[in-house]
Amino acid sequence: CVMAGWDIAVVPSHEEGLGVAAIEAMAASLPVVATAVGGLPEVVLDRVTGLLVPAREPAALALAASVCGGTAWAQLPPDPAGTIEPLPSASPHWVWVNDVAFFAFPDGRAFLVDGDSGKMLGMLSTGYSFTGVVAPKARGLIYSPESYFSRGTRGTRTDVVTIYDATRLVPVAEIEIPPKRASVMPMPGAQALTDDDHFLLIYNYTPAQSLTVVDTRSRKFVGEIEIAGCALVYPTGPRTFFSICGDGALLVTTLTDEGKVTHSARTAAFIDVLNDPLTEKGVRRGDTWLFASFEGVLHPLRSTPTGVEAAPTWPLFTAQELSQHWRIGGLQHLAVHGGSGRLFAIVHQGGPETHKDLGEQIWVYDLASRRRVQTIATRNKVGSIQVSQDPQPLLFACSLENNRLDIYDATSGKYLRSVDPLGLTPTVLVTP
Repeated sequence: CVMAGWDIAVVPSHEEGLGVAAIEAMAASLPVVATAVGGLPEVVLDRVTGLLVPAREPAALALAASVCGGTAWAQLPPDPAGTIEPLPSASPHWVWVNDVAFFAFPDGRAFLVDGDSGKMLGMLSTGYSFTGVVAPKARGLIYSPESYFSRGTRGTRTDVVTIYDATRLVPVAEIEIPPKRASVMPMPGAQALTDDDHFLLIYNYTPAQSLTVVDTRSRKFVGEIEIAGCALVYPTGPRTFFSICGDGALLVTTLTDEGKVTHSARTAAFIDVLNDPLTEKGVRRGDTWLFASFEGVLHPLRSTPTGVEAAPTWPLFTAQELSQHWRIGGLQHLAVHGGSGRLFAIVHQGGPETHKDLGEQIWVYDLASRRRVQTIATRNKVGSIQVSQDPQPLLFACSLENNRLDIYDATSGKYLRSVDPLGLTPTVLVTP
């Protein structure tokens, strides 16, 4: 072993995954000096099995290496095999950060973060082309639609819904579903639970469009619903939901208690798909879904006993702001706080067709008065936002361009803390 002749192991990584080199060094009984990035803080216990220093600070690294002598043996404390620490009591300030892992596509992940402490509490390994976990209201379980290939990146494809224990973050069941789950840019409408958590609906694209229906109580695949020409799923009740269609209409569907279609009908087209298309990244408050158009017009869609109706639209931008080229943009560019009736929107200045661009400001609107009431300048460019639903809400923000999560006070807009680094390419944020 080459390490047998070493006195010390230094791991000066700027970015790191698990930290295999540090593990190998400790297995060789070497003291370790490492940077506090990636998985290294979980491998190297600071001042126990080695020393941790900030990344990109060579002076600190050299100083730590000079004092970490041969007496600082890197013996890991005993860890009984199979021990899994349960999570503490759930907090409304927890958030799931879903990572599609663009640079390691078969290895999607979901990270659970405590917004108050800024600590990562746990992680799920979620397979190929991962879009996001689904958290039921009861909070005891986590549902994750996942895809796997028999040879890693090729071979026979298997799609499943993995059910995780929400306290121990271990799989407790697996439901096999048709291998049709849409491999799309992660977005909230790719999967959703009905309002009573009875059925999990998963969007398929083969390119035929359909929805997979899973009964979460019996833990069985129920069937497939064709939604030709329409996409995604937005629940409106215990047995009702809609999909958005390419011609500007909605397809409204009602299920039986067995998860079969009892009624399905298209509405009249209300979206101007040629001149001002609607983004599919809606948010829900009560009985109303809110969608923003490319030009910043807010479209409220309200569920009724007979279906879904389009409520009056209103502009997010004044004429002057439009002349200054303010636009909405991002991957998950809207968030809503139900209690206060505040809508949060990522904005930027750009030209037409920039609805996916990141922003450096979040504009806050009062839904009752339909006016902007606050502007939050972000520390970094953001593409995804989410807000907790408690009386003292936190605002979470991230983007595909950097692997960090920024946390703000959602009421004052004050920056609080960041979790950095976190995964590879964080996408959709989900609050339990």
